Amino acid sequence: MEIIHISAECYPVAKAGGLGDVVGALPKYQNKLGHVAKVVMPMYRTKFLYSNEWELVHEGGQYLGLKWFHYSVIKEKTNKLGFDLFLVDINGLLDREKIYGYDDDSERFTAFQIAVCDWLSKWQHLPDVIHVHDHQAGLIPFMIKYCYAFAHLGQIPTLFTIHNGQYQGWMGWDRSHYIPAYDSWKWGLLDWKNNINPMACAVRCAWKVNTVSQSYMEELRYNANGLEDLFEYEKGKCTGILNGIDTEVWDPATDEYIAKNYSVETVEKGKRKNKKELCKQFNLDPEKPLFTFVGRLVGEKAADILPDAISSSVYQHHGNCNFLILGSGEPVVETQLEIVKQQLSGYVSTFIGYSESLSHLIYAGADFLLMPSRIEPCGLNQMYALRYGTVPIVRNVGGLRDTVVDFGDWQGFGIRFNEASVWDVTYSVGRAIDLYYNRKDRFHEIREFMMNIDHSWDSSAQQYISLYQSLK
Repeated sequence: MEIIHISAECYPVAKAGGLGDVVGALPKYQNKLGHVAKVVMPMYRTKFLYSNEWELVHEGGQYLGLKWFHYSVIKEKTNKLGFDLFLVDINGLLDREKIYGYDDDSERFTAFQIAVCDWLSKWQHLPDVIHVHDHQAGLIPFMIKYCYAFAHLGQIPTLFTIHNGQYQGWMGWDRSHYIPAYDSWKWGLLDWKNNINPMACAVRCAWKVNTVSQSYMEELRYNANGLEDLFEYEKGKCTGILNGIDTEVWDPATDEYIAKNYSVETVEKGKRKNKKELCKQFNLDPEKPLFTFVGRLVGEKAADILPDAISSSVYQHHGNCNFLILGSGEPVVETQLEIVKQQLSGYVSTFIGYSESLSHLIYAGADFLLMPSRIEPCGLNQMYALRYGTVPIVRNVGGLRDTVVDFGDWQGFGIRFNEASVWDVTYSVGRAIDLYYNRKDRFHEIREFMMNIDHSWDSSAQQYISLYQSLK
């Protein structure tokens, strides 16, 4: 089976969040199952682009409204990611360093999708499945069904995966001329509440739709940033498949980013060494429990409650805890965290920004990982934490609910709470200290149990293959 993944992100080429991790791993595991999975994404000007070898495989041109654009497609020569990687370049639109955040993002990703459809229409054969990810590729199921230039692609089964339903790619109808000529009777498939909504369009037009956890699929029917009715109506073709993690990249036994490698058998010694290194870098006490947060400092992740929750925890637990935050996002949250860091020096530290190497060291050296998310479609951080023997403390939402079992439940190993509030986080920190950190034998047993949980892509990749096969 030949599978074409189309995405705005793919690790390690360009990543802003979990989408990049998934698209960088799923195709590799599908290839290991004997299929041919390929990835197509924009050619951003990233370090990966300049440090690898490429070959030109196609050049073409299309219109974005009245403006003609030239595009080229290049392929990575060595298959170093475990799958064929293709980058689409459009001068003036995709030739930038960042993935998102530009005023013309609607134009950029619409042109990208047009170029991909045009290129696929030139192939001498048809792939078995087109798998599009999030709204940046959400117009493709519509285009290959109803745009006249690509109509012969309409027989290819399509799957649309929602990694985050809050971001939908809205654009006004004044930009409808961007989309190549299509059957005008089908305009309603593009529309949602008087705007063109690529995510809504993909849900309507793709053969099947899935989210990255079963719980998140259910949540979208009552919390989908305005698309609740649509998900309720289309529930018959929607399902949830839990993400996996790349256990080759995330393996404490071989991870080159951490201070000391370790396995289940050597977890105590290994984590102790990594914790000492981490605390040394950030002026924290390695004898105290270390609570961490890794991620975007935005409301969706409930990062806004972290400053007060951290202060409350340090005071209520008499300084018997340390906190380390890695992330960037809303300036107000960044500033508040820096203030807390200054006020509670020696108990709290931060790294405002992102560092892949530091994130690995944090998972290896931390005792606990905080994830108080308001919305969490799947979450990968809690799976990384489990793999590295770090106890996840999570809100009972989305994929967090599907992957973390509270210690108070049968075969529980983590801590779950119900509300994204300062009180719930503070109380959970206390539970973590009392249930785990102050009971070393139990802590050791839980760490060994967590590290043996299988969250690899093997099972999830097969579930996707089965879903593709059901489309025929």
